Amino acid sequence: MTMVCHRPEGLEQLEAQTNFTKRELQVLYRGFKNVRPTGHLKAQECPSGVVNEETFKQIYAQFFPHGDASMYAHYLFHAFDTTQTGSVKFEDFVTALSILLRGTVHEKLRWTFNLYDINKDGYINKEEMMDIVKAIYDMMGKYTYPVLKEDTPRQHVDVFFQKMDKNKDGIVTLDEFLESCQEDDNIMRSLQLFQNVM
Repeated sequence: MTMVCHRPEGLEQLEAQTNFTKRELQVLYRGFKNVRPTGHLKAQECPSGVVNEETFKQIYAQFFPHGDASMYAHYLFHAFDTTQTGSVKFEDFVTALSILLRGTVHEKLRWTFNLYDINKDGYINKEEMMDIVKAIYDMMGKYTYPVLKEDTPRQHVDVFFQKMDKNKDGIVTLDEFLESCQEDDNIMRSLQLFQNVM
């Protein structure tokens, strides 16, 4: 099978588009292109410069050995894969990372809304929110949350969804999401959990 090499955009262009310096981008790219899934694959002479979903899941599994990170990694991968190509290029990765690590609160919240909007219809429904929250709880594992009851994620979602769905129409718009998050310290703290597992 032939491996297609992907070279990222010029570092100067990425430096202008992100909150990273050229040196930081070089370090990030070195780490990104050397990502290899565990197992039998050998290092490539010409790294592809892209990461597929399976590799993404394997990376997350290594960071969260006491839980099941596969669903959260799936949702996160699709939030990174903005062009829906089935692979994440370095540009996609570093752009999202720039927002999540060094973006404004508004930028971080917009990106998080996109993660929760699983079907990309511009709204978050309760089922989408439940899927993401359950994936986070599953990833953190029973050792992190030993006293959780089975219905804890549902209770968590019920409380936050009720606060966010301002007009009670069963969906949360981006404006409702932004307003709710910025006016409620509990929601902001909860979203901080997501950024910590990013």
